[in-house]
Amino acid sequence: MKDKLPKEAYGGVHGKDYVPYITDKSKKGANAASIIIGIVLATVFAASTAYSGMKSGLTVAAGIPGAIIGSMLIKVFARNTGILGKNITQGMASGGESIASGMIYVLPAIILIGKDITFLEGIGVGVGGTLFGIGVLALVYNYLIVEEHGKLMYPESMAISETLVASEAGGDAIKYMGIGVGISGVINVLTSSFLNMINNTFTFLGSAFYKWKYSTEVNPLLLGIGFIVGLEVSLTMFAGSILANFGIAPLIGYFTDLAERNTQTWNDASMLLHQMDVNAISGSYVKYIGAGMMLCGGIIGAVKLIPTIVLSIKETLRAKSNKDADGEKGSGEMLLLLGGIVVAFVAAFFISQSATMAIVAAIVSLILSMLFVIVSGRLTGTIGTSNLPVSGMTIASLVILTLVFVIMGWTGQADNKTLLLFAAFMVVAISVAGGYSQSQKVTYIIGGSKREMQNSFVLASIVGVVVVTGTIMVLSSQLKITGADAPFALPQANLMATLTSGIMSGNLPWPMIIVGVIMALFLFLLDLPIMTVAIGFYLPISTTSIILIGALIRVFVEKMSKSDKEKEVRVSNGISLSSGLVAGGSIIGLIGIILQVSGIITPGTPAGFAASNTMAIILLVILVVATTIPIMASKVKHDED
Repeated sequence: MKDKLPKEAYGGVHGKDYVPYITDKSKKGANAASIIIGIVLATVFAASTAYSGMKSGLTVAAGIPGAIIGSMLIKVFARNTGILGKNITQGMASGGESIASGMIYVLPAIILIGKDITFLEGIGVGVGGTLFGIGVLALVYNYLIVEEHGKLMYPESMAISETLVASEAGGDAIKYMGIGVGISGVINVLTSSFLNMINNTFTFLGSAFYKWKYSTEVNPLLLGIGFIVGLEVSLTMFAGSILANFGIAPLIGYFTDLAERNTQTWNDASMLLHQMDVNAISGSYVKYIGAGMMLCGGIIGAVKLIPTIVLSIKETLRAKSNKDADGEKGSGEMLLLLGGIVVAFVAAFFISQSATMAIVAAIVSLILSMLFVIVSGRLTGTIGTSNLPVSGMTIASLVILTLVFVIMGWTGQADNKTLLLFAAFMVVAISVAGGYSQSQKVTYIIGGSKREMQNSFVLASIVGVVVVTGTIMVLSSQLKITGADAPFALPQANLMATLTSGIMSGNLPWPMIIVGVIMALFLFLLDLPIMTVAIGFYLPISTTSIILIGALIRVFVEKMSKSDKEKEVRVSNGISLSSGLVAGGSIIGLIGIILQVSGIITPGTPAGFAASNTMAIILLVILVVATTIPIMASKVKHDED
């Protein structure tokens, strides 16, 4: 067995001449054991990504943690499948995560506009988007994976491939993930996610003279996300929160204090302007400025993709071969594509108020989805799935579809729900396309079967649709809670609900939206990341501050490392530990809420010292120390001569 990938994996040869890591085509990675393991991982990552994404507004790609956990399980339960079995499990983990990363952007918005989601509605749009997205990407497989080998680098696919190869020799990744799960599990059981025995959020408020707010939620899940995404993203998000909480909110607070004593807020007749505290100001004014920033950022992102769209379509039309590099024919691409189209139209007639709405909305959704699915697949080859501008592509698609609805006169609340269900179809197709493209690139590099990956990825994605739809329905009572005490931030879903409801009703507070657009244009002209700043502006500062602390731990680890090799080992183990924090926090948090909602457990109410800011600060110190010490204790293994 080779101990590393061939150098040609990174380019230097034409794709059809590349010799993969495994050359024996008779070997298979998919059997009953590996598929069952993959289904378990797809379920876990779908549920955890749905929970953590709705909590933080960020999602973590499952390819690498899926490869690590899958490698361990394959060694125990399906050793005969080897690295090809490990590849199947990482792909299925990615399939479940990709579904969650898409559906949570839109589906909770239906709850936010005051409507309910049925299980069949969620399954219909989810499965339709899955089949359509994978079907379109499967048709351009040769172009993206083979013809562009060495040109599209697929950075995360190569990292996953290296992880799979490294797993053949063993490693410490599982140990550190276990430590992360343990830390996250203990803290989550003690805090509001489960038993609520101690306070895990410290908050400081400014005076009436200058209405500011600073807060930090001691949440291992969010700290782990910060370590994984790094300082640049975390600091940029925190900058958005600083602007919102220490700049815009106090400014609005100054002017509301000057208002006449009988002047009401624009959206709440029971609230007088001069009585608004910083939380009310944020909910009624600041968040709409943030919505304008995200809207503008999404549109700018979509416009910048126009050259990529044109290039992708040209290259797709130019692709000639129907036979893939691995010699497999007839892998069911057209069946998947047609299946997605059929499910889309069936779902459209099921959820729409009229045949006209079903036909028009389905056609527009399919066209927009096809364009952005191809773009998603290509961008994955450039920047990976973690950095895909899914929200930007979704916003652009949603605005176009909303305008179509308004032009057709479909502006009622029921129409808004239908619109959001079509948007869910589009975002699932866009999101799953990135994960599928990434997984097929790994399969190509390792030497697995394209057909095996395609079939297992479809299965995992459908499992993901069921799990995410069920998770959102179970958490619906929690998702309906808004304001400063909302357990879930839902930044993207809030934006979707705000935009569609406001445009269709004509009640969108355009002055605040326009201010947000102008701020986004300012960021664009300075070449700053609009969407990252906007999400930080929109999220509670309690979320962005703990994410930043996680990133600062990574900086500390890097600075305290004496050599590049030591830094590489510590950061790698830190990412594994952080993946455990995210997975443990998501699963324990989800279980805790289910037990609370079902009445099996009754959370307590912290009192006295346990409810104080000091308690939360002590808990933060414990979390930081418990996270940092194992990472710093990582040992560098020297190669033997």
